[in-house]
Amino acid sequence: MARFTLLLVLIVALAVASAFRRKKRPGKGTTSEGTTKKAQTSKPNILFIVADDLGWNDVGWHNPDVITPNLDKLAGDGVILNQSYYNPICTPSRSSFMTGFYPYHIGTQHSVFFHMKPQGVPLKYTFLPEKLREQGYATHMVGKWHLGFCDWKYTPTRRGFDSFYGYYEAEEDYYTHSWGEGPVNGTDLRDNEDVVTDKGGQYGPYFFTDQVVEKIGDHPNDQPLFMYVPFQNVHRPLQVPDKYKDMYPDETGDRKTLLGMVSALDEAVGRIVEAMEEAKLWNNTLLIFSTDNGGWPENAGNNYPLKGGKFTLWEGGTRGVAFVHGNMVEETGYTNDKMIHAVDWYPTILAAAGGTPDDGIAIDGVNQLDVILRDGPAVRDEFVYNIDEEIPCLKQGAIRVGDYKLIDGYVGKDDNGRPEVGTWLFDLKADPTETNNLATTMPTKLGEMRERLEDYKTTMVPAINPPRDRNSLPIYWEWAWSPGWCEAE
Repeated sequence: MARFTLLLVLIVALAVASAFRRKKRPGKGTTSEGTTKKAQTSKPNILFIVADDLGWNDVGWHNPDVITPNLDKLAGDGVILNQSYYNPICTPSRSSFMTGFYPYHIGTQHSVFFHMKPQGVPLKYTFLPEKLREQGYATHMVGKWHLGFCDWKYTPTRRGFDSFYGYYEAEEDYYTHSWGEGPVNGTDLRDNEDVVTDKGGQYGPYFFTDQVVEKIGDHPNDQPLFMYVPFQNVHRPLQVPDKYKDMYPDETGDRKTLLGMVSALDEAVGRIVEAMEEAKLWNNTLLIFSTDNGGWPENAGNNYPLKGGKFTLWEGGTRGVAFVHGNMVEETGYTNDKMIHAVDWYPTILAAAGGTPDDGIAIDGVNQLDVILRDGPAVRDEFVYNIDEEIPCLKQGAIRVGDYKLIDGYVGKDDNGRPEVGTWLFDLKADPTETNNLATTMPTKLGEMRERLEDYKTTMVPAINPPRDRNSLPIYWEWAWSPGWCEAE
């Protein structure tokens, strides 16, 4: 009888434990309420949110003075990615997200795409939403593009997105939704391919979020959703409604405004999650949240304790905040210290959707799905920060191999705005804030790293950096920044 009683207790205990596990992580295709939805039986919804110029010290999980309760909870309940890397500026990082290639392999390594230059990511590269369409996904984008617009073929709805609401270029006024002055001033706001002219005076992130919420609400339950939301915040110009600035009574000037923009971003993310919950999509959604580069100190961004910021190859410009969240993430509530690079999101998102990159094409990204879902073994031990030789006196190359980082050439501007050129070697494990240059004390390691950098350089392609074209001016396009003045290649 005693043995029977013990066996019965064990059976009950195992049943309770199994039920608890199912409640903690609902099974594939099952909501937490236990109901099965057709869209949740196979592929996850993927929500890819990108903040613009968000600094390392500009989020609540790194800085308790920053008010980001929604992001903090999502990061805390998910996996914080502590070694997530990017190019130090917008266009190159975004081109990596969309193609899985390093910028120096596709021509986006030099600066950013400009309004008046005929630039675009070459059409031979298949963009992420195009591949997700092959997997049956609905693909929508709301926010900042910055990957070319001079030819319609470069624009979002011609590169795999079912819909687009946002702006084509680098930055715009948050209220007028235009950029430039005089004959160079033009509206940069589109609903699919139509210019939007009725939003003057409205704060952009508000109606961008409205658009995301609307797309989520209209989404059918029998199709997986890919929603790409590259937010305007916190890129310059620094603008935000006063109620957000008032959340930081101890701050002044631009820093007060920027932190208000961070909190406005946090509120927007909260609204998007709520919309996913109301649409019964959230329990089968993989959320990826990321910046595109480090914060911009010149515009009140803060990357403490990392060195430098946007436009520099220091860690503050290239190592950014990121996390993943979702029921398919099996190991949660911890900080993952394995290397991940912007190029990796392309194959990782495709893997989550059940797809793979095009056959016969060796992209630079590696599939990190096992790493982010299950804290699996590291799949990356080196990467390229950037290689750019467009301007001879400002040539730059930077790589990481294991714990070591090499910067050779132009690293960025110093605190006085002067170009800073040199050679630096760091052991990032021992010196994550880059205070001890080992270039003179470790000549053998320096030689090894330089040799590896030279290997990478052999596959560099020329930068896409043509002269400005007057035909781009809004005066010729009914005062809007518009496609139609170049021919895509």
